[in-house]
Amino acid sequence: MSERKKAALHNLGCKVNAYETEVMQQLLEDAGYEIVSFVDYADVYVINTCSVTNMADRKSRQMLHKAKKQNPDAIIVGAGCYVQTKEAQALVDESIDILIGNNKKGELVALIEQYEKTQKKCHSIADINHEKQEYEEMFLSRTAEHTRAFIKVQDGCNQFCSYCIIPFARGRVRSRKLSDVLNEVKKLAEHGFKEVVLTGIHLSSYGVDTEDNLLHLIQEVHQIEGIERIRLGSLEPRIVTETFVSALAKMEKICPHFHLSLQSGCDATLKRMNRRYDTAEYKEGCEILRKYFSHPAITTDVIVGFPGETEEEFVVTKNYLEEIHFYEMHIFQYSKREGTKAAVMPEQVPEPIKKERSNELLLLEEKMSEEFREYYVGREVTALMEEPWEYEGEAYFTGYTPEYVKVAVQAKGDLTNRFVTGKIKKCLTADVYLMVEF
Repeated sequence: MSERKKAALHNLGCKVNAYETEVMQQLLEDAGYEIVSFVDYADVYVINTCSVTNMADRKSRQMLHKAKKQNPDAIIVGAGCYVQTKEAQALVDESIDILIGNNKKGELVALIEQYEKTQKKCHSIADINHEKQEYEEMFLSRTAEHTRAFIKVQDGCNQFCSYCIIPFARGRVRSRKLSDVLNEVKKLAEHGFKEVVLTGIHLSSYGVDTEDNLLHLIQEVHQIEGIERIRLGSLEPRIVTETFVSALAKMEKICPHFHLSLQSGCDATLKRMNRRYDTAEYKEGCEILRKYFSHPAITTDVIVGFPGETEEEFVVTKNYLEEIHFYEMHIFQYSKREGTKAAVMPEQVPEPIKKERSNELLLLEEKMSEEFREYYVGREVTALMEEPWEYEGEAYFTGYTPEYVKVAVQAKGDLTNRFVTGKIKKCLTADVYLMVEF
């Protein structure tokens, strides 16, 4: 009996990439491969790359080169956004044996077999920007997460924000068939998963190409037995209407945890970014969420130091962020991305100023996050437990409330994937709160 071949995978980038990496792992497992850690010896290394920034490109190349260095005889697979956007560079990179672009990841095993026969570099990269692409169906029946499963329902983006390369890396909006989404969620529910996260490259666009819409998808997923929590990936502000939110509020499985992409609190900056909304519209969306949900968690992304951002514009943004009062903010210092309009805009902001502004907003984020979590002290909550945790010599289990507040309860056996109800007593660490079980 021959020894099973070993494969290792490494993911860079977003939750959609993470989902696709898990699907590729499943394809390799089904083909008979033993999955090992990326730091271990393997016969095949698969790096699902990212290209959202120049730094992401660099990290992708570094991981590809690291894999070849670990085992020069291994087959190195570069998949995803970096090889899609930098195909010419990747084709001449001697560290990469197989290139797989977006919308082609299901061909992984076949391409490995082709390389083994020919020992010649092979690639499958579609022209996703000039040819209409169908949604590449990928099916996940199990996942590395024990309690929460990410479900990819959409790919591509039609927005073309001036700083973003993703529409060129992912192509135009493609929505997954409703029946395929429901079949995957049902299968995951059968495997014991109680929480799903619906995600995509531009989730709000789900259905624009298939005469469907995101709300209908959510309503259908909500009916699946065994699934008790539904979270949504990043939403665009314009989808947050009275109709949309009032319908969500009627579904008890919906977690009141909404990530609304903002990027700037200044209308002039938003216009240069080619965002499709203004701050008044964004604020109205937050008010609608707070009208229909009690103390919802609203999180966002903010870019500081975008070309042309003056000190006055930054102050406008900071004041706006305080006014909206987010639970969490992901703060990014603007990074030039070759191939985007913003990369050649005048009045590029110096790096030291970007860092200073970023630090200011990080302090604000810390303050607002603490205020949001402190609201729950003394209140009854229910959390889905995820994993054991040790703190000051005591054994705990940690999990998350529907609003994604992390809590810890004293361990009484294995609480993995169990709902626990109790009262939040106090803060243990910066982001973990003690909950006493009823």
